[in-house]
Amino acid sequence: MRRRTGSLLAGLVLVAASACGLTSGSPMVDDVEPGSIGQGKPLEGARLTVTSKEFTEQLILGAIMGIAFQAAGAEVVDRTGIQGSVGSREAVVNGEADAGYEYTGTAWITYQGNSTPIPDPREQWEAVREADLGNGVTWLEPSELNNTYALAMNRANHERYGTDTLSDVAALAKSAPGAVTLCVEGEFANRADGLPGMQKTYGMDLPARNVTQMDTGIIYTQAAKGACAYGEVFTTDGRIKSMDLVVMEDDKRFFPHYNAAPTVNTDTLREWPAIADVLAPVTARLDNDVARTLNAKVDVDGEDPHQVALDWMVEEGFVKEG
Repeated sequence: MRRRTGSLLAGLVLVAASACGLTSGSPMVDDVEPGSIGQGKPLEGARLTVTSKEFTEQLILGAIMGIAFQAAGAEVVDRTGIQGSVGSREAVVNGEADAGYEYTGTAWITYQGNSTPIPDPREQWEAVREADLGNGVTWLEPSELNNTYALAMNRANHERYGTDTLSDVAALAKSAPGAVTLCVEGEFANRADGLPGMQKTYGMDLPARNVTQMDTGIIYTQAAKGACAYGEVFTTDGRIKSMDLVVMEDDKRFFPHYNAAPTVNTDTLREWPAIADVLAPVTARLDNDVARTLNAKVDVDGEDPHQVALDWMVEEGFVKEG
């Protein structure tokens, strides 16, 4: 399971309860009305529990979902901020929560026990959706938001070396071996879907002295300073934008796809099928640029994840403040 960092500005009441399921929560009380979504309030009378994991992006996505449900007329219980992936996942499976945004790669590899990701993102989502129908979980249409691994470099090094893809990096490693220095997490350095697999796929043969292992947060600052030519990053991290890092394209599509999509307890969706229509336009708007901008507001600027989500929903016209 990939390590992620993020703000714990919300959902802390659930930390103690996460190991044994959801036992607490509080109502979302945003004063919102339908904008481009929720017209006619098709979820009037529903009481829906929204869940998420504890890192920044998940807190924002959980708030976005809850705000959408409120605008459509539902009462919403906020049980976002569950520590680790399994807790929020199991809450949707067993009906303690009704919905949450999940990642296709996490489901395919971590929950469903597969070792080989599917290269095509749509086919990956379809396979995950099909496998989860038997678990009482329905996957709605996915977003373009893909929170996966990547290599990134600062603007000066990008201009110096001119690499735009991982194939370019591999070519540089052959023509100028000393130029390709990496800062990576220990986990990434040893995972099959991390550095070893990436080197094999792209034909890289980096000497050990060119690879430095360090904590996630330090990687971003070191890459920004140019202390290492390339740093391992997550593609939706807000620090990519704030530090003006250039992300290398995974042109051979090696890294697993971690597209965010709403997962809904199937029984809940049968009772309230309008959930799909309410969430569809919001999910369709989510991509890596949006995620980086919103994540940076929390991780760089120190804003509250829920407020960031509300501001974005209003700015996009999805909801109106009452």
